[in-house]
Amino acid sequence: MENLFLFAITELQGNLGFLMTDRFGAHVLRVLLTVLSGQPFEETGTQKSLLASKRKETVEVANVDKEKDANTRAVPEAFTTNLEKMMNDSVAGLETSYLRTLATHPIGNPSLQLLIRLELTHFGKQRAKEETSILKKLLPDDPLIEGTESAAFINNLVYDAVGSRLLETILEYAPGKLFKQLYKEFFRERMGSLARNEVAGYVVAKIVERLSSDDLSKAVELILPQVPNLAERGRTSLVRIIIERCAARGVDTTKLAETIHNCWADDDKPDDLSLAKMLLISPSEAAAVAAVTGVVPPILELPSVVPAEQPTKIIPTTPASIHTSLLAQTMLRTPGVTATLINTAISNLSDPLCLRLAFTPTLSPILQTSLTAPSAPLIFRRKLIKRFYSHICALALDPAGSHLVDAIWAGTQGMAFARERIAEELAESESVLRDSRWGRKVWRNWKMDLYRRKRREWVRSVRGEVGNDGFLSFPGGPGSSDEKPNPEQVQKAVRTKRKQGKELVGSEVDAIKRNGGESAETIEKTATAVRDAAPIIKAPTPPNRGYNRVRGGQQHNKQDDAAAQGKSKLDQARQRFVMNKEKRERVIANQSTGEA
Repeated sequence: MENLFLFAITELQGNLGFLMTDRFGAHVLRVLLTVLSGQPFEETGTQKSLLASKRKETVEVANVDKEKDANTRAVPEAFTTNLEKMMNDSVAGLETSYLRTLATHPIGNPSLQLLIRLELTHFGKQRAKEETSILKKLLPDDPLIEGTESAAFINNLVYDAVGSRLLETILEYAPGKLFKQLYKEFFRERMGSLARNEVAGYVVAKIVERLSSDDLSKAVELILPQVPNLAERGRTSLVRIIIERCAARGVDTTKLAETIHNCWADDDKPDDLSLAKMLLISPSEAAAVAAVTGVVPPILELPSVVPAEQPTKIIPTTPASIHTSLLAQTMLRTPGVTATLINTAISNLSDPLCLRLAFTPTLSPILQTSLTAPSAPLIFRRKLIKRFYSHICALALDPAGSHLVDAIWAGTQGMAFARERIAEELAESESVLRDSRWGRKVWRNWKMDLYRRKRREWVRSVRGEVGNDGFLSFPGGPGSSDEKPNPEQVQKAVRTKRKQGKELVGSEVDAIKRNGGESAETIEKTATAVRDAAPIIKAPTPPNRGYNRVRGGQQHNKQDDAAAQGKSKLDQARQRFVMNKEKRERVIANQSTGEA
């Protein structure tokens, strides 16, 4: 196999420069360079277009580990030698002016991007200082200052739809010294005006990803006045990247959150953000959804209806609303004021509109992220999950809603009672879920087979995994700390535990004190009194466990029969002990009377 690639390189010698601009040969050249370098084929973002066009169909190879393929592959030494030779031959004899022409060529630009990326990553960034390097041929002036040909070339690339891609690659992979020089000379004072342009905004996004905390805070101040304009045009990808980098660099985002709030402020509640406005949902459409009788249209309550036949439940989306959806997800994943802003906006949504978001493929990830984000408040998650009660089956049958049901599994952390409540609803629709592709996935992710066969084990594992810390009263509600506790509630809770033959653990004592308001001494006294009175308390009927069989119209249980049989033997032994004791006492009494 190695020789085949080497033979192919030999056949292409002398034609590499021509292949860079050929409509079909450019793809062959780029794939061959990628194979020789050992770089992964699965790329993300803009690099994906370097190997195939946008119309290229996605073909997955079976039995291939994607995680393993995502790392750099080991290649023979001959590949590295031939790679360097191919790169030199591709640009050999090309002057700076011709290379700059390739920068704006629709087919030659991706090839030039790949050559620069491989040069700076595969052979080290020190390669950029060599006179024979491609980057040095593109930017030969030293230093890079205004008035030089390199400066004019860079300024032209910023606003060119094709050339800006090459400039993004240079800014992403350039050595740190060269990047700082480019930023200081050409971009630092122009960040605000460049962010306003549709093409230059992508260059600004690449610059923001490499800025330090001090430079980032200054750049954000220059870009903030342009955020309302970007929001109005639906170009929020730059705002999303700024939030991500501010979180990574520890830069304060309070002013940015205030600007975002002012862009999509709620008309009824000016202090809150309107998620409907942010997602470009028209007021008439929102009013139509809110006017629906009940939480969900009747067509959505029919589990037998195929989700593809339910177009009324999906909110129409546009590319701009998709960008704002990604922005909302990033804000939720970032702890602080941005996450609080979106959480409040979700809480203010009406139940019908919230359920419509759950069924919309491009908007449902907002609700999923709000449940799975590490900084999501427990009370917020509990209120949000409560909105989907009685609609879990319809969500599980939907391609988008099923992902939300899976996210609820992670969102019920600290709320075992909510997870059990949803599992009961899923169990009621077992037959319908098993007949659906998405329903089967939800059934498997929620471990419903274990729930149906060994429910006690499922409940025990769930309570041990997530706990019930979320089972707290709301402030000012029944059982809250500002309400007068009822001692009978505490005594009833202790009696229930004693009747079940269980001991009070520390966490349960704390929960009783928190919910009931009783002191530790009162709880211990109550527990002691119940323990002393335990013999006179009738034990509840043990739960029906094991294999049940029907005999004579009545249901019996092997374990219950064994327990009853053991209990009867124990009672007989106690009765014989009492009779023998009384007999011994009579014998001793007769002996003492005879001696007298």
